[in-house]
Amino acid sequence: MKTRRLGKNGPTISALGLGCMGMSEFYGPTNEPESIATIHRALDLGITYLDTADVYGPFKNEILVGGAIRGRRSKVFLATKFGILRSEDPNYRGVSGRPEYVKQSFEASVKRLGVDVIDLYYQHRIDPDVPVEDTVGTMGRLVEEGKVCFLGLSEAGPKTIRRAHAVHPITAVQNEYSLWTRGPEEGVLAVCGELGIGFVPYSPLGRGVLTGKITKLEDLAQDDFRRTNPRFEEGNFKKNVELAKRVSEMAAEKGCTAGQLALAWVLAQGQNIVPIFGTKRRSYLEENIGALSVNLTAEDLKRLDELIPKGAAAGARYGEAMMTLIGKAP
Repeated sequence: MKTRRLGKNGPTISALGLGCMGMSEFYGPTNEPESIATIHRALDLGITYLDTADVYGPFKNEILVGGAIRGRRSKVFLATKFGILRSEDPNYRGVSGRPEYVKQSFEASVKRLGVDVIDLYYQHRIDPDVPVEDTVGTMGRLVEEGKVCFLGLSEAGPKTIRRAHAVHPITAVQNEYSLWTRGPEEGVLAVCGELGIGFVPYSPLGRGVLTGKITKLEDLAQDDFRRTNPRFEEGNFKKNVELAKRVSEMAAEKGCTAGQLALAWVLAQGQNIVPIFGTKRRSYLEENIGALSVNLTAEDLKRLDELIPKGAAAGARYGEAMMTLIGKAP
């Protein structure tokens, strides 16, 4: 397994991480035995970074991940998150960065995970009503108390990252980034490089579309959240599938899968980048790890930029409620 250092002063971990969200929610039917087997296989293959959050399930995913790593904790760089609020309304999304909420969330997460220490603790979304300095200050005290090793932010913009980093060193920023989501190129990647912060792209496979395996909406389960995502609305989806076909055609020429090519592109964007792909199946896990063996030349990278130009994806990357949360993090 190839490794990368997560930021200037962060840990050395596997060059790819495993996102566990879909094992408990959002991406159709779940299969807990297969999900646990996938986590175990990931650890056996050298992946050390596992990513979860309290909101996934909600709460179920931390329990699943905690159970899967029992007896293997020493092999795991464990990341979880707090800050997104859920309710009985499945469509509701709120946010909280209140200091007392940080403490409550941490205590609940370690209990569900069955661990004493969280390696990387993220603020999942920035609360526009609470200064990020107050939130990160509280998170920093968890580090001082030996309960958390490193701090992270998710879906934060350049100004917010700077403000947070001035209070306590930020080790990682986790934002969506892929061939069809290029927002981090508008300042976030630059500020992470300047401050020595690692960058963790989530959804590096374009929510599965860039693998070339999703070509029609019928490929998604009825309860798959992507059916409500703007990029999967009928007109947008057709355009986005056409973009993905371009990746598949180039991958065939390179002798790799489309997903491997898309992941290799993300990996090539910087040595401080550690993408986390989400899967709940061992077969896809092993395929994705194969991206580490795909070598891209400068000409390959230029061609991919031409095949899927910045801003080419049709539709917003989230529905209105979630985009509102993201939009408030400058």
